[in-house]
Amino acid sequence: MSPNPAPLILWDGPVLLVHSQQELKRCSMAHNCLQCIKYLMFVFNLLFWLGGCGILGVGIWLAVTQGNFATLSSSFPSLSAANLLIVTGTFVMIIGFVGCIGAIKENKCLLLSFFIMLLIIFLLELAVVILFFVYTDKIDKYAQRDLKKGLHLYGTDGNIGLTNAWSIIQTDFRCCGVSNYTDWFEVYNTTRVPDSCCLEFSENCGLHSPGTWWKAPCYETVKIWLQENLLAVGIFGLCTAMVQILGLTFAMTMYCQVVKADTYCA
Repeated sequence: MSPNPAPLILWDGPVLLVHSQQELKRCSMAHNCLQCIKYLMFVFNLLFWLGGCGILGVGIWLAVTQGNFATLSSSFPSLSAANLLIVTGTFVMIIGFVGCIGAIKENKCLLLSFFIMLLIIFLLELAVVILFFVYTDKIDKYAQRDLKKGLHLYGTDGNIGLTNAWSIIQTDFRCCGVSNYTDWFEVYNTTRVPDSCCLEFSENCGLHSPGTWWKAPCYETVKIWLQENLLAVGIFGLCTAMVQILGLTFAMTMYCQVVKADTYCA
Protein backbone atom coordinates (compact mmCIF):
# COMPACT_ATOMS: atom_id res chain seq x y z
CA MET A 1 0.00 0.00 0.00
CA SER A 2 1.58 3.33 -1.15
CA PRO A 3 1.96 6.10 1.37
CA ASN A 4 -0.37 9.08 1.20
CA PRO A 5 1.08 11.80 -1.05
CA ALA A 6 2.28 14.90 0.71
CA PRO A 7 -0.10 17.85 0.39
CA LEU A 8 0.81 20.26 -2.45
CA ILE A 9 1.30 23.77 -1.11
CA LEU A 10 1.38 26.70 -3.58
CA TRP A 11 2.66 30.10 -2.61
CA ASP A 12 1.91 32.73 -5.17
CA GLY A 13 3.56 35.65 -3.40
CA PRO A 14 6.60 35.97 -5.74
CA VAL A 15 4.38 35.38 -8.77
CA LEU A 16 2.07 38.18 -7.73
CA LEU A 17 5.08 40.40 -7.10
CA VAL A 18 6.47 39.69 -10.58
CA HIS A 19 3.09 40.42 -12.16
CA SER A 20 2.79 43.62 -10.12
CA GLN A 21 6.24 44.75 -11.23
CA GLN A 22 5.36 44.02 -14.87
CA GLU A 23 2.14 46.02 -14.57
CA LEU A 24 4.01 48.93 -13.01
CA LYS A 25 6.59 48.78 -15.79
CA ARG A 26 3.88 48.77 -18.46
CA CYS A 27 2.07 51.65 -16.77
CA SER A 28 5.32 53.60 -16.54
CA MET A 29 6.02 53.06 -20.24
CA ALA A 30 2.45 54.02 -21.14
CA HIS A 31 2.75 57.16 -18.98
CA ASN A 32 6.04 58.16 -20.64
CA CYS A 33 4.55 57.54 -24.08
CA LEU A 34 1.49 59.60 -23.14
CA GLN A 35 3.66 62.49 -21.94
CA CYS A 36 5.67 62.43 -25.16
CA ILE A 37 2.53 62.45 -27.35
CA LYS A 38 0.97 65.07 -25.08
CA TYR A 39 3.72 67.64 -25.59
CA LEU A 40 4.12 66.85 -29.29
CA MET A 41 0.40 67.40 -29.79
CA PHE A 42 0.49 70.58 -27.70
CA VAL A 43 3.33 72.04 -29.81
CA PHE A 44 1.57 70.95 -33.03
CA ASN A 45 -1.69 72.62 -32.03
CA LEU A 46 0.10 75.71 -30.73
CA LEU A 47 1.64 76.15 -34.19
CA PHE A 48 -1.79 75.39 -35.69
CA TRP A 49 -3.36 78.09 -33.51
CA LEU A 50 -0.62 80.62 -34.32
CA GLY A 51 -1.15 79.90 -38.02
CA GLY A 52 -4.85 80.62 -37.54
CA CYS A 53 -3.98 83.91 -35.83
CA GLY A 54 -1.80 84.86 -38.80
CA ILE A 55 -4.53 84.02 -41.34
CA LEU A 56 -7.13 85.92 -39.31
CA GLY A 57 -4.79 88.91 -39.02
CA VAL A 58 -4.21 89.05 -42.79
CA GLY A 59 -7.97 88.77 -43.37
CA ILE A 60 -8.73 91.65 -40.99
CA TRP A 61 -5.95 93.75 -42.55
CA LEU A 62 -7.40 93.15 -46.03
CA ALA A 63 -10.91 93.97 -44.81
CA VAL A 64 -9.75 97.24 -43.21
CA THR A 65 -7.33 98.45 -45.89
CA GLN A 66 -8.74 96.99 -49.11
CA GLY A 67 -12.47 96.86 -48.44
CA ASN A 68 -14.05 93.82 -50.11
CA PHE A 69 -11.03 93.22 -52.31
CA ALA A 70 -11.26 90.28 -54.72
CA THR A 71 -15.04 90.10 -54.67
CA LEU A 72 -15.66 89.00 -58.26
CA SER A 73 -18.91 87.09 -57.85
CA SER A 74 -22.24 88.90 -58.10
CA SER A 75 -24.08 85.83 -56.75
CA PHE A 76 -21.87 85.59 -53.67
CA PRO A 77 -20.90 89.17 -52.74
CA SER A 78 -19.57 88.02 -49.36
CA LEU A 79 -17.13 85.64 -51.05
CA SER A 80 -14.15 87.98 -50.81
CA ALA A 81 -10.53 87.20 -50.05
CA ALA A 82 -10.81 89.05 -46.72
CA ASN A 83 -13.93 87.18 -45.60
CA LEU A 84 -12.52 83.80 -46.65
CA LEU A 85 -9.32 84.45 -44.70
CA ILE A 86 -11.24 85.65 -41.63
CA VAL A 87 -13.52 82.58 -41.59
CA THR A 88 -10.61 80.18 -42.24
CA GLY A 89 -8.42 81.80 -39.59
CA THR A 90 -11.23 81.70 -37.02
CA PHE A 91 -11.89 77.99 -37.63
CA VAL A 92 -8.18 77.14 -37.46
CA MET A 93 -7.80 79.10 -34.20
CA ILE A 94 -10.80 77.36 -32.59
CA ILE A 95 -9.60 73.88 -33.61
CA GLY A 96 -6.04 74.64 -32.50
CA PHE A 97 -7.26 75.96 -29.15
CA VAL A 98 -9.41 72.86 -28.51
CA GLY A 99 -6.44 70.65 -29.42
CA CYS A 100 -4.05 72.54 -27.12
CA ILE A 101 -6.35 72.40 -24.09
CA GLY A 102 -7.28 68.79 -24.78
CA ALA A 103 -3.61 67.80 -24.97
CA ILE A 104 -2.36 69.67 -21.91
CA LYS A 105 -5.35 68.61 -19.77
CA GLU A 106 -5.42 65.06 -21.19
CA ASN A 107 -9.17 65.54 -21.59
CA LYS A 108 -10.83 62.75 -23.57
CA CYS A 109 -13.86 64.84 -24.50
CA LEU A 110 -11.77 67.68 -25.95
CA LEU A 111 -9.43 65.28 -27.75
CA LEU A 112 -12.37 63.50 -29.36
CA SER A 113 -13.98 66.85 -30.25
CA PHE A 114 -10.74 67.98 -31.88
CA PHE A 115 -10.53 64.72 -33.84
CA ILE A 116 -14.15 64.93 -35.04
CA MET A 117 -13.89 68.61 -36.09
CA LEU A 118 -10.66 68.04 -38.00
CA LEU A 119 -12.05 64.89 -39.62
CA ILE A 120 -15.20 66.71 -40.78
CA ILE A 121 -13.12 69.51 -42.33
CA PHE A 122 -10.80 66.99 -44.02
CA LEU A 123 -13.76 65.06 -45.48
CA LEU A 124 -15.43 68.28 -46.68
CA GLU A 125 -12.22 69.37 -48.42
CA LEU A 126 -11.91 65.94 -50.02
CA ALA A 127 -15.53 66.09 -51.21
CA VAL A 128 -15.02 69.59 -52.68
CA VAL A 129 -11.92 68.46 -54.59
CA ILE A 130 -13.71 65.38 -55.97
CA LEU A 131 -16.80 67.39 -57.00
CA PHE A 132 -14.58 70.02 -58.63
CA PHE A 133 -12.89 67.44 -60.87
CA VAL A 134 -16.18 65.65 -61.64
CA TYR A 135 -18.09 68.82 -62.57
CA THR A 136 -15.23 70.90 -64.04
CA ASP A 137 -17.10 71.76 -67.25
CA LYS A 138 -20.28 72.82 -65.45
CA ILE A 139 -18.28 74.89 -62.95
CA ASP A 140 -16.45 76.59 -65.85
CA LYS A 141 -19.71 77.59 -67.54
CA TYR A 142 -21.32 78.78 -64.30
CA ALA A 143 -18.23 80.76 -63.27
CA GLN A 144 -18.00 82.55 -66.62
CA ARG A 145 -21.72 83.37 -66.58
CA ASP A 146 -21.51 84.68 -63.01
CA LEU A 147 -18.39 86.75 -63.73
CA LYS A 148 -20.02 88.34 -66.78
CA LYS A 149 -23.02 89.19 -64.63
CA GLY A 150 -20.67 90.76 -62.10
CA LEU A 151 -19.15 93.05 -64.76
CA HIS A 152 -22.37 95.13 -64.63
CA LEU A 153 -21.51 96.07 -61.04
CA TYR A 154 -18.11 97.46 -62.07
CA GLY A 155 -17.67 101.08 -60.97
CA THR A 156 -21.04 101.23 -59.19
CA ASP A 157 -21.59 102.48 -55.64
CA GLY A 158 -20.87 99.91 -52.93
CA ASN A 159 -18.84 97.66 -55.24
CA ILE A 160 -15.36 99.08 -54.81
CA GLY A 161 -14.02 95.61 -54.04
CA LEU A 162 -15.23 94.16 -57.34
CA THR A 163 -14.00 97.24 -59.21
CA ASN A 164 -10.53 97.04 -57.64
CA ALA A 165 -10.30 93.30 -58.25
CA TRP A 166 -11.11 93.57 -61.95
CA SER A 167 -8.74 96.51 -62.40
CA ILE A 168 -5.86 94.62 -60.78
CA ILE A 169 -6.54 91.37 -62.66
CA GLN A 170 -6.77 93.08 -66.07
CA THR A 171 -3.62 95.10 -65.41
CA ASP A 172 -1.51 92.28 -63.98
CA PHE A 173 -2.62 89.54 -66.38
CA ARG A 174 -2.79 91.85 -69.41
CA CYS A 175 -6.28 90.72 -70.30
CA CYS A 176 -9.71 92.27 -70.85
CA GLY A 177 -13.18 90.96 -70.02
CA VAL A 178 -14.22 87.46 -69.03
CA SER A 179 -14.20 85.71 -72.42
CA ASN A 180 -13.47 88.74 -74.64
CA TYR A 181 -13.03 92.50 -74.41
CA THR A 182 -16.47 92.82 -76.03
CA ASP A 183 -17.97 91.70 -72.70
CA TRP A 184 -17.57 95.31 -71.58
CA PHE A 185 -19.64 96.65 -74.51
CA GLU A 186 -22.79 95.26 -72.87
CA VAL A 187 -21.85 96.95 -69.58
CA TYR A 188 -21.29 100.42 -71.07
CA ASN A 189 -23.78 100.01 -73.96
CA THR A 190 -21.08 101.36 -76.24
CA THR A 191 -17.68 100.47 -77.68
CA ARG A 192 -15.76 101.06 -74.47
CA VAL A 193 -13.68 99.17 -71.89
CA PRO A 194 -12.22 100.12 -68.48
CA ASP A 195 -8.91 101.96 -68.56
CA SER A 196 -7.26 98.91 -66.95
CA CYS A 197 -7.68 97.12 -70.33
CA CYS A 198 -5.37 99.54 -72.13
CA LEU A 199 -1.93 98.52 -73.40
CA GLU A 200 -0.64 101.87 -72.12
CA PHE A 201 -2.68 103.32 -69.29
CA SER A 202 -3.97 106.87 -69.58
CA GLU A 203 -7.12 108.71 -68.56
CA ASN A 204 -10.13 107.54 -70.62
CA CYS A 205 -7.93 105.31 -72.78
CA GLY A 206 -10.80 102.80 -72.74
CA LEU A 207 -12.62 105.05 -75.21
CA HIS A 208 -9.91 104.63 -77.84
CA SER A 209 -9.87 102.04 -80.62
CA PRO A 210 -9.69 98.27 -79.84
CA GLY A 211 -6.12 98.24 -81.16
CA THR A 212 -5.00 99.92 -77.91
CA TRP A 213 -6.60 97.28 -75.62
CA TRP A 214 -5.53 93.88 -74.33
CA LYS A 215 -7.19 91.13 -76.36
CA ALA A 216 -6.63 88.07 -74.10
CA PRO A 217 -9.70 86.84 -72.15
CA CYS A 218 -9.13 87.08 -68.39
CA TYR A 219 -10.87 83.80 -67.51
CA GLU A 220 -8.68 81.69 -69.79
CA THR A 221 -5.54 83.70 -68.93
CA VAL A 222 -5.97 83.16 -65.19
CA LYS A 223 -6.88 79.51 -65.79
CA ILE A 224 -3.68 78.96 -67.81
CA TRP A 225 -1.67 80.69 -65.06
CA LEU A 226 -3.16 78.32 -62.46
CA GLN A 227 -2.36 75.30 -64.66
CA GLU A 228 1.23 76.50 -65.06
CA ASN A 229 1.49 76.78 -61.28
CA LEU A 230 -0.37 73.53 -60.66
CA LEU A 231 2.69 71.99 -59.00
CA ALA A 232 2.80 74.73 -56.36
CA VAL A 233 -0.96 74.43 -55.82
CA GLY A 234 -0.63 70.63 -55.53
CA ILE A 235 2.24 70.88 -53.04
CA PHE A 236 0.25 73.34 -50.94
CA GLY A 237 -2.79 71.04 -50.98
CA LEU A 238 -0.66 67.99 -50.13
CA CYS A 239 1.02 69.81 -47.23
CA THR A 240 -2.38 70.91 -45.92
CA ALA A 241 -3.67 67.32 -46.09
CA MET A 242 -0.53 65.97 -44.37
CA VAL A 243 -0.88 68.49 -41.52
CA GLN A 244 -4.50 67.48 -41.02
CA ILE A 245 -3.69 63.74 -41.12
CA LEU A 246 -0.87 64.34 -38.61
CA GLY A 247 -3.30 66.16 -36.33
CA LEU A 248 -5.84 63.33 -36.60
CA THR A 249 -3.13 60.77 -35.82
CA PHE A 250 -1.88 62.71 -32.77
CA ALA A 251 -5.43 63.18 -31.45
CA MET A 252 -6.52 59.55 -31.80
CA THR A 253 -3.21 58.17 -30.48
CA MET A 254 -3.36 60.38 -27.42
CA TYR A 255 -7.05 59.61 -26.87
CA CYS A 256 -6.28 55.86 -26.89
CA GLN A 257 -3.34 56.36 -24.51
CA VAL A 258 -5.49 58.35 -22.09
CA VAL A 259 -8.20 55.65 -22.16
CA LYS A 260 -5.56 52.95 -21.58
CA ALA A 261 -4.02 54.90 -18.69
CA ASP A 262 -7.44 55.43 -17.08
CA THR A 263 -8.36 51.75 -17.49
CA TYR A 264 -5.18 49.93 -16.46
CA CYS A 265 -3.16 52.40 -14.46
CA ALA A 266 -5.79 54.13 -12.37
